[in-house]
Amino acid sequence: MPLLKWILLAAAATTAVTIPIRSRVESVRGSNAYQEVVRNEQIDPARTAIILCDMWDKHWCRGATARVGVLTEKVNPVLRAARAKGVLIIHAPSETMNFYKDAPQRRAILAIAPASPPLAKEIPSLKLPIDDSGGGCDTEGDKFYKAWTRQHPAIEIGPNDLISDKGEEVYSALKLRGIQHLLVAGVHTNMCILNRSFAIKQMTKWGVRCILLRDLTDAMYDPKDAPYVSHDKGTALVIEHIEEHWAPTMLSKDLLAGLR
Repeated sequence: MPLLKWILLAAAATTAVTIPIRSRVESVRGSNAYQEVVRNEQIDPARTAIILCDMWDKHWCRGATARVGVLTEKVNPVLRAARAKGVLIIHAPSETMNFYKDAPQRRAILAIAPASPPLAKEIPSLKLPIDDSGGGCDTEGDKFYKAWTRQHPAIEIGPNDLISDKGEEVYSALKLRGIQHLLVAGVHTNMCILNRSFAIKQMTKWGVRCILLRDLTDAMYDPKDAPYVSHDKGTALVIEHIEEHWAPTMLSKDLLAGLR
């Protein structure tokens, strides 16, 4: 797609939608006691992007692979509705760019002139509420190896989407389109969602307003490790950590309701 046409997609007339977002605030400074706060935020679809983090075709951990397969069924309806309203979709399956080297969505982001990010803010990284030091895999006997070659094939890639696994490329695309909100989905909350160069920590340090789609994500957590809770509870704990220290969250059903 010609770059000029891609840029002009952002100029389409859209109506801002109101979405409830959730964060957590410290009730008394220094107490480490946080209270849930839900408020409405105005989001302009034409100034919004969704980035899919590391939703690979296969993971070294069988449990992780299975859960991503389930997530793909929830992701596609959200992407379809978002595209129809002018939301920019960015696919970010790290370490698989060679697979997409000839894809027009990959070439399109490479054609964007680089925009220099600002000096990164200094934001301390606090300890996570789960122990993932052993890799976080909850299926017995799995050992690390590079299992992924591409994004999960069930995820639809639209003709006007972009593909990148580099923070600087993503930042340049966001600046060119005047993106005000970056909605983050994919895996894993305690690892790539926070730490990839295109994801929450780095983008927040560069001044990008991030919001995690909390029902379109998962954690790498084994209930055999501290704090010895279920996998779902472990994911919820990391989501709460993100809400406390990094970014608010929203539900995909609320986004869909607003877009419709």
